[in-house]
Amino acid sequence: MAITGSDIRVVVLPPSAVRWAQEVDAPPGASNLPASATGVFVGREEELKRLRALLAEDGEAAVTQVSSRAQAIHGLGGIGKSALALHYAHQYRRSYTLVWWIPAESSEQIVAGLASLAVRLCPQWASSADAEQQAAWAMLWLQWHPGWLLVFDNVEDPKDLHHYLGALSDGHHLVTSRKATGWQATAPTLAVGLLEPAAAVQLLCTLAFGEGHTPDAEQIRHAEDLVAELGYLPLALEQAGAYLYQTGTDLGVFRKMLGRVLDAAADGIDPERTIARVWEHTLIAIEARDPLALIVLYALAWFAPDDIPRSLLATLVPDAAGLGNVLGALHAYNLIAFTADRQGITIHRLVQTVLRTRTATEPGTYPAGRQEAEQAVRQAIPEQDASVGHSAQWERLLPHIGALAVSAPEHSPASVDTAFIYHAAAQYLRQQGRDAHTIQLCSAALIQCERALGDAHPDTLASRNNLASAYRAAGDFGRAISLFEATLVQCEKVSGDAHPKTLQSRNNLAGAYYEAGELRRAISLYEATLAQCEKVLGGVHPDTLASRNNLASAYQAAGDLRRAIPLMEATHAQCAQVLGDTHLGTLASCSNLALAYWAVGDLTRAIPLMKATRAQYEKVLGDAHPDTLQSRNNLAIAYQAVGDLEQAILLFEAILAQREQVLGDAHPHTLISRNNLAYSYHMAGDLERAIPLFEVTLARREQVLGDAHPDTLISRNNLALAYLAAGDLERAVPLFEATLAQREQVLGGVHPDTLSSRNNLAGAYQSMGDLEQAISLFEVTLAQREYVSGENHPGTMTSRNNLAYSYHMAGDLERAIRLYEATLVQREQVLGDVHPDTLQSRNNLALAYQAVGDLERAIPLFEATLAQCEQVLCATHPYTLTARSNLAHVRKP
Repeated sequence: MAITGSDIRVVVLPPSAVRWAQEVDAPPGASNLPASATGVFVGREEELKRLRALLAEDGEAAVTQVSSRAQAIHGLGGIGKSALALHYAHQYRRSYTLVWWIPAESSEQIVAGLASLAVRLCPQWASSADAEQQAAWAMLWLQWHPGWLLVFDNVEDPKDLHHYLGALSDGHHLVTSRKATGWQATAPTLAVGLLEPAAAVQLLCTLAFGEGHTPDAEQIRHAEDLVAELGYLPLALEQAGAYLYQTGTDLGVFRKMLGRVLDAAADGIDPERTIARVWEHTLIAIEARDPLALIVLYALAWFAPDDIPRSLLATLVPDAAGLGNVLGALHAYNLIAFTADRQGITIHRLVQTVLRTRTATEPGTYPAGRQEAEQAVRQAIPEQDASVGHSAQWERLLPHIGALAVSAPEHSPASVDTAFIYHAAAQYLRQQGRDAHTIQLCSAALIQCERALGDAHPDTLASRNNLASAYRAAGDFGRAISLFEATLVQCEKVSGDAHPKTLQSRNNLAGAYYEAGELRRAISLYEATLAQCEKVLGGVHPDTLASRNNLASAYQAAGDLRRAIPLMEATHAQCAQVLGDTHLGTLASCSNLALAYWAVGDLTRAIPLMKATRAQYEKVLGDAHPDTLQSRNNLAIAYQAVGDLEQAILLFEAILAQREQVLGDAHPHTLISRNNLAYSYHMAGDLERAIPLFEVTLARREQVLGDAHPDTLISRNNLALAYLAAGDLERAVPLFEATLAQREQVLGGVHPDTLSSRNNLAGAYQSMGDLEQAISLFEVTLAQREYVSGENHPGTMTSRNNLAYSYHMAGDLERAIRLYEATLVQREQVLGDVHPDTLQSRNNLALAYQAVGDLERAIPLFEATLAQCEQVLCATHPYTLTARSNLAHVRKP
């Protein structure tokens, strides 16, 4: 097992890969350093010395802009941070066993940079692994082999590095960032400001005249005026120097060509205006040399700035030699640089910003380069199934498609082809289980469809549905429901109330209500949809059966098991009859029925049905299909419920390993498996394994799903429960409080998950001995559950039991016994006589009888509880062990 740093990716590597990580050495001088844009480095000697000292002392350093200057240059780049880091890496590369340059604007780019290290060092294994596995291998290699230097270039969020710096301690980390703050807990900082005047003159003259030329007094005077006008900004000086060198233009003449002196803003220079003025003449020179180079340059402005594949430009310049000439011209003027393998192009963000805004465009026309960029990406998209053999190609394209989506000009022509680009990329992400990451792409696709096809076109409706589904996957139910509602209204208007697409839209909206905890609205809509499906499609149409199954699941979620189970049983029978025993719809209905039996504590029917379903999934879909893994997961949950934790843990561990292999480390189902395994460790009392796994899962969900996603909040709640079980109230209580506040904000005050959080926080207060606050919160929670879910909902009965226990702990046994007795009667009636919750109620009531000295009622109740636990649960189930201990204690003389 290996853990990648930033995102806490837990990846299982094969033994051979682990062995290679230990045994493979880096070749002498191994690095992937990009070439310097100019090859000239002046004016930063003191910063270079300080940087060396920082790294020698601490092992980490962040190169940032001077905070006082950051505002003066409006937070843009061009200050020379990357140039300083690159010069340091070149100068001291022989001091390190390996030097690796990692573009780090996002966590995905960091993973890609680490993955490239694995490909370089261990191609015999890495060539067949995915990016997650490659990155995990690289982390393992860096942990085994000390003395390296990692350069993280252009970090946007210092938090992206926390776990890398923590996991990798036997080398040096060098970071560049436009952010001047937020590094206190990460690395010591070295602020880089504008060049000093003398250094700026030296840089400009060296670039303009060459290394061997000594400028005369007049040239120096013109250079001093020019560098002042360019604000001592290194990037502007490099661009001006390249133009002067390529064209042989005199310094004084060039300064006059720039026009009047730049008006200084109140807070300093404006790099965009400075660079734009330099370029007016550079671009003219490039166009005269090779007009095609200018077209390519403008296209490059719309992609992500790092690692633009040369192959992406093939549609613009099909001839390889011609493309080489074009890129050579741009490189000669320092407008682009090449990656180490020269198969990728990088372009400065400031260069892109100026190019995108350089020319004004009329509404309905494309800005320069935009249409060419879209066409290039459209041609590069894999034509075959996105999930088969194209992962590496997609991963390299995604940053550039995302850049197109973010930078789409407001008044450019709408294009169905552009919408296809965003749809295809979103589809690839959905197949990777990264649905929540498709919001930006789906939003851009919807805008294109609305403008190109109209608001009510079927493709527009499908696009709107996709965006709603993306918000739903991200846990943003408010926006998801709003979009689903709008889509339904339009489907009804365009296709009619009973059209299959309208019925599907209605079902999607009901599903969003369901996930948002609005079960009354969900059930009402599911009931209406089922009635229409039965009328339009017939009682046994597959869509009708699916609708019936959805309604039954909603009844179950609402605690209405008396309606849920008969409906599930009828649906399963119909599926088997109409679709066949091995149809996926039949297997899904069988799985749901088994879970319903489990929910009512009928484990004698639940477990055999789960085993049968698992066997059929394995036969029909194979051992590693996601549906097979889900079926196996359900069986593990059932084993956990009966107290067979050894069997549950073995199954959860196997499922997690398979999901990591089949779905990938970041898939939501993989994260669920990791959470379930941690919970089983918790149930088994193995908190040393449970807590780290809960922490890893929480960090991963925060990264993949976002800080406020419902699944992230579940992880936070579970981690707090584990801290509570370990007696760590200092960490448990604040985490419970934070989770409750987030659930109230995201899900609303009466969502079932919010009520669960309120209940858990009350339990934590009870553990602290703050019974007054605990009772108050338990009473509020019970009242809300009675109002929202009804008197007989399992959650309501749990709240009633918890409140009774708090009364018991506070010595108010009269109220406790009354509430225990009422809860027991309700659980027997709703859940059955031997449901685990019913057994818990019986045990608690016996304890209360014992506390008031009523042993005549306590002992028979303890005996009955123990007998039923031994019959229904296993001998080592926590409830069985508790009942046995309680009975032994009460019988003591």
